[in-house]
Amino acid sequence: MADLKALSEAVIRGDQKTAVEITRQAIDEGMAPGTILADGLIAGMNFIGVRFKANEVYIPEVLIAARAMKMAMELLEPKLVEAGVKPMGKALIGTVQGDLHDIGKNLVVMMLKGAGFEVVDGGVDISPDDFVAKAKAANAQVIGLSALLTTTMPAMEKTIKAFKDAGVDAKVMIGGAPVTQGYADKIGADGYAADAASAVDLAKSLL
Repeated sequence: MADLKALSEAVIRGDQKTAVEITRQAIDEGMAPGTILADGLIAGMNFIGVRFKANEVYIPEVLIAARAMKMAMELLEPKLVEAGVKPMGKALIGTVQGDLHDIGKNLVVMMLKGAGFEVVDGGVDISPDDFVAKAKAANAQVIGLSALLTTTMPAMEKTIKAFKDAGVDAKVMIGGAPVTQGYADKIGADGYAADAASAVDLAKSLL
């Protein structure tokens, strides 16, 4: 019998080989794909998220865990689709126009996937019009805007205005080193997250 606690521990350790093996075993035994996802993979990533927030693990450990989850998800995803398991929500994440930083964005993408979201990674240096097009194509419920430079922060405000003008009905959260809750309030964002783990909590609360 596949051990889902061992699966979550493999994710926490970033042990890709074991994570894939247990996932395959669970699928072969006919375990419900949603159970494998929730009690194995998401449980592991949630634990990493909590420890990351408490500064008990750092970005490299999060990336290694996310990679292990990703490898297991490649096996599981077709089964989730077959079983009609719906993602928790649809999110679009990207870095705003003029900004090429992507480490924070990539972490948020991984952590959201780890929490059961369907995520579109919009990339970097995205103009407001591009963001609108991507949001509509993805049918996103939550949109994350990232900026790492004070000089690119005004692009967040322009992007939020573009969403409103285009009638994009999604919750917008913002983040990045120079960004604050005060700035989020000022430009009309629905929320601000200081780190990737907080972004997941915020995205869940915005749904």
